[in-house]
Amino acid sequence: MSDPRVEKLAALLVQYCVKVQPGDTVMLLGSSLTLPLFAETYRQIIRAGGHPLVQWQENIFAEIMLKEGSDEQLAFIHPPAKLTVESYDCYIYLGGSENTKALSNVDPARQQLAMSARRELLEIRMRRSAAGEMRWVGTMFPTHASAQDAEMSLAEYEDFVYAACFVDKDNPVAEWQKISTEQQKLVDWLAGKKEVKVQGPNVEMTLSIDGRTFINSDATHNMPSGEIFTGPVEDSVNGWVRFTYPAIYQGREVEGIELRFENGKVVDASAQKNEAFLHKILETDAGSRYLGEWAIGTNNGITRFTRSILFDEKIGGTIHMAVGAGYPETGSQNKSAVHWDMICDMRDGGQIWVDGELFYERGRFLIE
Repeated sequence: MSDPRVEKLAALLVQYCVKVQPGDTVMLLGSSLTLPLFAETYRQIIRAGGHPLVQWQENIFAEIMLKEGSDEQLAFIHPPAKLTVESYDCYIYLGGSENTKALSNVDPARQQLAMSARRELLEIRMRRSAAGEMRWVGTMFPTHASAQDAEMSLAEYEDFVYAACFVDKDNPVAEWQKISTEQQKLVDWLAGKKEVKVQGPNVEMTLSIDGRTFINSDATHNMPSGEIFTGPVEDSVNGWVRFTYPAIYQGREVEGIELRFENGKVVDASAQKNEAFLHKILETDAGSRYLGEWAIGTNNGITRFTRSILFDEKIGGTIHMAVGAGYPETGSQNKSAVHWDMICDMRDGGQIWVDGELFYERGRFLIE
């Protein structure tokens, strides 16, 4: 018997997140492990009158390419792949893996080469999204591998995922609209503000948001969501931050990351585990040592770390920031092949001051 929560999630993705209209072209990406959700999402696209194009992305394909492909093959972009990013109306990504550590032993230089070659595709997608030319959403289908990472049984992890998406509720859209309204009050208050100061046991930094826009992330791009984010002025970030959770990227888990910024740039970086990988990613291109995103997680329904950034960056009481590419709709001008989110808990005494006013303390917003 199919899980009714899967059907509700598929409907939410198609009807609420990307709002497929009759005649829309829709790129639908996923792996064989996501088939239950993939099939239901495909069905919802058809019912909405869209034209779905299916693309399978299996771990084994990436592993073979990264381990055995030539540099030319790693850097090659298939023209149809570029065409879909340039012209399709909607993009839906369904994540799900049988082994989240499958790429842990791949040479980071080869991952860096493949990632750099796809920088143009990332920039096109971000630009078209900011211009309202392409609606996109990504989500995760619960698998045994992700459940193991989260230290849960599969049944427990399914409950966690579906509750975070509100598809265990009678009206998931109403739940997301409620969060959207609450977050909009914060975004409206931040509009026109200039300076942010962040301090606490794990962070001491300042940054400028002058001329930048905070975005209300209400699950139209990430499912689930629950964050407000912006792109700081590129050369304005000064100070240091110690990330309190492991940062996971390209199949590697990097623990105990500390970064120090001067005039926007990461000038010192260390980690307790996989430090060499951290340095390699920071060396990817001119934009990979600058912040493209600075954000506050607002989803109090996500209370535990699961080693999936889709969920973890939304944890209420945390902030996160991404080295690399910024979202154009925030005003960010930072370009990079990298976008790596890292999370810092603020519930142990952290404060955020905005233009000299205490805005946030110990994981809670203080404005009315």
